[in-house]
Amino acid sequence: MPDVTILGIETSCDETGAAVVRSGQKILSNVVASQIATHQPYGGVVPELASREHLRAIVPVVRQALAEATRTYESLDAIAVTQGPGLAGALLVGISFAKALAFALEKPLIAVNHIEGHIHAVLLERKQSGNDDLQFPVLALVASGGHTHLYLARQEGHGWTYQNIGHTRDDAAGEAFDKVAKLLGLGYPGGPTIDQLAAYGNPSAVSFPASQLKHRDRNRPQADDQPRFDFSYSGIKTSVLRYVEVHQLQTSIEARRKALAGISKPNLEDYLLHCDTKTLSLVASFQRAVVEDLVAKTLAAASACDVATLFVTGGVAANNELRQRFEQAAAMEGLPVYFPSRPLATDNAAMIAAAAYPKFLAGDFAAEDFSAEAGMKL
Repeated sequence: MPDVTILGIETSCDETGAAVVRSGQKILSNVVASQIATHQPYGGVVPELASREHLRAIVPVVRQALAEATRTYESLDAIAVTQGPGLAGALLVGISFAKALAFALEKPLIAVNHIEGHIHAVLLERKQSGNDDLQFPVLALVASGGHTHLYLARQEGHGWTYQNIGHTRDDAAGEAFDKVAKLLGLGYPGGPTIDQLAAYGNPSAVSFPASQLKHRDRNRPQADDQPRFDFSYSGIKTSVLRYVEVHQLQTSIEARRKALAGISKPNLEDYLLHCDTKTLSLVASFQRAVVEDLVAKTLAAASACDVATLFVTGGVAANNELRQRFEQAAAMEGLPVYFPSRPLATDNAAMIAAAAYPKFLAGDFAAEDFSAEAGMKL
């Protein structure tokens, strides 16, 4: 099979990414321009600012990706770009650039689902290591700031098929991490900070009730014989808020927020200096509750669907406790579990180029009039 070199472009949220990947298995370059400094003062992503920053970064990021890969525009076989889901304005920046580039170079253009990209991040590294033998079916948990989904995945010919068997009813897992961090004055992005601080608290100090899903998902009706493994994280977020109110932590939170705002790039020591024991234990207990819910429901789905392999991917897959818990629980079930490396767990363009490769082989190219789909489903 001939080598196929694909330029991937990712602009679904607040990371401008461009990568060159050969034949879906060899990363030649993977460049990401972060917008954390832009959004940090607001405690979350501001869509209008994200679009503006993508406009500024897209050309230099693509040029850098090509330079690091020692490739020219003309040497590319195809252009791949994220179509959705994501922020509409941010997606349109990448799509508009990719369309113009493909038209000018007379190269095929491939539209990729961002969620499928996260799944292919695991496949990409498995192939890159030369160990890409998989037992099917695969159950993929995609957990990030915008998504918490479970998919049964199978390979059919060159392509892949996906069946959604679970998703969040409200907040995504990564969104809950960020909102709780903001509530506690820990800044943005909150997930990595909570992951670090949790090691210094008592995860059994605060008891959080498990989410109770008592009705069918009205937005996604299922056949009577189709089990669902849905998630919900708004309740635990509210429980943290109630704990803060009952234990009168607002004063210490405001003092911490003010102190950390005066530090351009706070490190772990800075956070620890401004966090008391009660806060550290609250953080550890919150993380333990979310991780246990993700692990329990994913393994319940794996058992019910008799899967042979487990993927855990998306930004939340970078969480240390989540990885450890999944490895321990999956080992007890005799189930192999695979994660992407941390650079490929968060949003990047290498995963987009990798997911585009099977589409290239199948001749599945984007129509000229395709556009962004903010709510795109897989």
